[in-house]
Amino acid sequence: MSEYGGTVDGPQQIPRSRIADYAEMATPPTAREAQAPSREHHDVEDGRGEQPPAHSQESDRETAGAEARRREFAALLGEFRRTPVLVPLGDGPGPEGERGLLTADLGGIRFILAFSDEQALARYAVARGRAAREWTYQTVLGARLLDVAVPAAGVPCGVALDCADGEEGMVFPPVRGIVPDGAALDFDADTGDAK
Repeated sequence: MSEYGGTVDGPQQIPRSRIADYAEMATPPTAREAQAPSREHHDVEDGRGEQPPAHSQESDRETAGAEARRREFAALLGEFRRTPVLVPLGDGPGPEGERGLLTADLGGIRFILAFSDEQALARYAVARGRAAREWTYQTVLGARLLDVAVPAAGVPCGVALDCADGEEGMVFPPVRGIVPDGAALDFDADTGDAK
């Protein structure tokens, strides 16, 4: 039976969380995964292997699409790391009695809210019904948020950029390749392996 109540003709897929998708995009393929398709094609060309099943062509397209999304995400991540962003200060206390950064919790994960410019911050303020409030913010390099502020949070933490802009916004979840391994949800500090 399918998720929508009908029957399924092909193999069923296990639902995955969105964080798993981000983790997959942030992690480069292993050498074995990268070489597997070329070995199959080589065996077929030499006549030593059988023709791949029809669904493997679809699988190859999905793999190519995933690789393209992985490269696109890596480029966005690199741009974010090099870019200064605005980080509003929250109302609550932060470390050493200072005001903490503005955060939002979603699904057990804390996200530091960052904005690409004052207009993006203003759109957030309007969306929250707090446009009349004076917003105090700091300008912080994206890399500093991911490498320093996220691990300092002490809880699973990522960064949400321009969160009031819908699909134009970006989320950097706490997974390997985005945040330091010690702050990543998909990293086991005891063994040093991916979870």
